[in-house]
Amino acid sequence: MSDPLKDLRDRIDAVDDEILRLVSERAQLARDIGELKAGGPIYRPEREAQVVQRLQERNRGPLPRVAVVRVFTEIISACRALEQTLSVAFLGPRGTFSEEAALKQFGSSVRGVPCASIDQVFREVEAGQAGYGVVPVENSTDGAVGRSLDLLLATPASICGEVLLAVHQCLMSKAAAGAPIRKVFAHAQSLAQCHEWLNQNLPAAERVAVVSNAEGARLAAADPTSASIGSRAAAELYELDVVAANIEDQPNNTTRFVVIGDHAPAPCGRDKTSLAMSTLNRPGAMHDLLAPLARHGVDMTRMESRPSRTGLWEYVFFVDLKGHQQEAHVARALTEVRSRASFLKILGSYPAAL
Repeated sequence: MSDPLKDLRDRIDAVDDEILRLVSERAQLARDIGELKAGGPIYRPEREAQVVQRLQERNRGPLPRVAVVRVFTEIISACRALEQTLSVAFLGPRGTFSEEAALKQFGSSVRGVPCASIDQVFREVEAGQAGYGVVPVENSTDGAVGRSLDLLLATPASICGEVLLAVHQCLMSKAAAGAPIRKVFAHAQSLAQCHEWLNQNLPAAERVAVVSNAEGARLAAADPTSASIGSRAAAELYELDVVAANIEDQPNNTTRFVVIGDHAPAPCGRDKTSLAMSTLNRPGAMHDLLAPLARHGVDMTRMESRPSRTGLWEYVFFVDLKGHQQEAHVARALTEVRSRASFLKILGSYPAAL
């Protein structure tokens, strides 16, 4: 008499063997492509975006799309590493949301380069010490990350990808159950994202802004009267107990990161272009600057202003557009914008995050 459970497990074993055979075949094909490229870029964000998007569209379940993306990101990462292990800089230390974003984009088969500041991420990429960097640029709750925008203006690197990361904040501590928490360490943006929760639950605790949430976790691990805010990964890394989970004030709290590097991706069919521009301070100047976008059918998805630091009340506008700068209608619009702007820098065209 057959055992239904054993039969199903035998079928799973057979499927696993076939998956292994096919993954190995894919890896060999990736290696063959690498040899044909003969020194070309290892990381092709436009090609990887096309692969993942196609698989998402073909997925019929029962695995959710996010699981399919995660599985194939790791397969692509491992295949890429057969040619070369990429180095990716991020705001450290280990356990930050920036590291989580880097892993989401590149997979785990990379060499992570944790940095002490966003400035250092840019320096590592510019000096060639890291192939790519991942930096936060905006949060759905707390707005733009000004330092990243300022550095994008000055860097010779360009944006070659973006990552959207759902940010779920945890309160973590080594404090005994019921013991008072006197300090809460966290990055300033995380403190802002959990402002109301802290007001209601820890009104007397001192809030101490630190360079990163992982640094806050390190400090909290050394002080049992304190706590920190950050990811579950940081709690595990620094051996802290999660006192409360999902304490962010907005449940849809999301941070957008960009990938910076020294090459420009080709169009993938679902692209964004980011640029920074200024205009003369006169009536109607902003309307004139943006009019070419509307005339050529280019969709502007975001605009953020920052002081230009070159003069009083002068601003730089950071703009995101749908489409790639190599597409004809986008190229025509940007040519007209350039003729009207007092300053224009194309920060990069890259695959839009799925």
